[in-house]
Amino acid sequence: MKALLTVLSICATVLLAASPEGQSAERRSTLADQKEVAVTIYNQNLALIKDSRLIALDRGFNELAFREVSANIRPETALLRNLTGSRGPQVIEQNFDFDLLTPHKLLEKFVGRTVRLVKTHPRTGAETVIEARILSANNGVVLQVGDRIEMGIPGRVVFDSVPANLRDRPTLVMQLHSPLAGAQILELSYLTGGLSWKADYVAELNAADDRLDLQGWVTLTNKSGTTYTNAKLQLVAGDVHRARREMEALRAGKLAPMATSEAKFDMAEESLFEYHLYSLNRSTTVADNQTKQVALLSAAAVPVKKEFLLKGQDYYYRSSYGDLGQKLKVGVYVDFENKERSNLGKPLPKGIVRVYKKDSSGNAQFVGEDNIDHTPKNEKVRLKLGDAFDVTAEKKQTDFRKQASTRRYHYAFESAYEINLKNAKKKAVTVTVREPVPGDWRMLEETQPHTKEAAGTAVWRIKVPPEGQATLRYRVLVRY
Repeated sequence: MKALLTVLSICATVLLAASPEGQSAERRSTLADQKEVAVTIYNQNLALIKDSRLIALDRGFNELAFREVSANIRPETALLRNLTGSRGPQVIEQNFDFDLLTPHKLLEKFVGRTVRLVKTHPRTGAETVIEARILSANNGVVLQVGDRIEMGIPGRVVFDSVPANLRDRPTLVMQLHSPLAGAQILELSYLTGGLSWKADYVAELNAADDRLDLQGWVTLTNKSGTTYTNAKLQLVAGDVHRARREMEALRAGKLAPMATSEAKFDMAEESLFEYHLYSLNRSTTVADNQTKQVALLSAAAVPVKKEFLLKGQDYYYRSSYGDLGQKLKVGVYVDFENKERSNLGKPLPKGIVRVYKKDSSGNAQFVGEDNIDHTPKNEKVRLKLGDAFDVTAEKKQTDFRKQASTRRYHYAFESAYEINLKNAKKKAVTVTVREPVPGDWRMLEETQPHTKEAAGTAVWRIKVPPEGQATLRYRVLVRY
């Protein structure tokens, strides 16, 4: 019964406020009222905003215009709560006004209404004021001036007022009922688009290509329509599932210096559900239409392994082909382990790793980049940096025959191959040859022993002498 009386009291207050006699003035809250703002950004163009402001309310009905919220706010996720006490205001209705004031919007709102045109005499400077009626503002302006219809605007347009539904800033307008009068700290939390982040990594290889220094950066982009001043910044790394909505309105620069000592400005990391949360240990301002970089992590002297890799295809095990390629590209990869013993052991958010190496003059030169996915602790990171210039390969099929089928197999093919590896470097290299062999296969002959890394993968590691070459020959039986 008490709850029913409370609801009836609130409804009566709303009806009184809606009447001309009870109409209350709109209370506007701007960033000047802001006491604290917290921003949590996810990988997928999504952010959680918590905006706390000191706002004075009347007892009873209030119409609060919460200005300078994100232009990409998802209004259905907005939640207002009182941080100063348990008896906070109750939101009755809320509207997101995103129809922003522009010259074109102002003309559109005045279609069918009368405005004044001010014309200035080009010689005397005298001004003449006439009235005109706006007939259309679609792809140009059509005016009725007296008994004439004119296109374009002959002079300045003077409007008597700005329509109430046009805002100069994105605004969330809330009708709420407050049980108390006075200043209260209200926190508005909501989800928004327009904010995103990604990880960027800068790595520098040493002269021997066996260690690298790694610097991680967070690159933030704010296109949400508002600025978050001195914000508490947190980032969530991981693939958060989001329900699909029917209507979704929603550097090339100098090499960053490598960290050689313990990083004091790395972001603190912790587990959050099945994701990882990174928190900046200081406040930062994320301005609208700005890209900002914040240090994420650093590690020095991380052990790496360099690999030259020649990858084959499975199609030529089923038919006769002969020549399979001259001067084939040999890929260059580097691997490192994300472990504490490797001076890392931190969850690495997905991003791009750009790798540099110093030349003989000590200048860092770009040698390649690759994407990495979210990489947990103790996992391996593998980067393809490009294709070798001085290491090439030639491949041909030297024999092919189709054998008679058996009861178990419909097809059986025997084929032989020759791979000639060439090294123009002044030091020896080891090339990994990885062949995806299909079906049920058996190696019949080979000049060097292979390893069976997976059910359909044969791997050889061939040492090629300096400024020399090495040849791999093998014969394989494939059955289907």
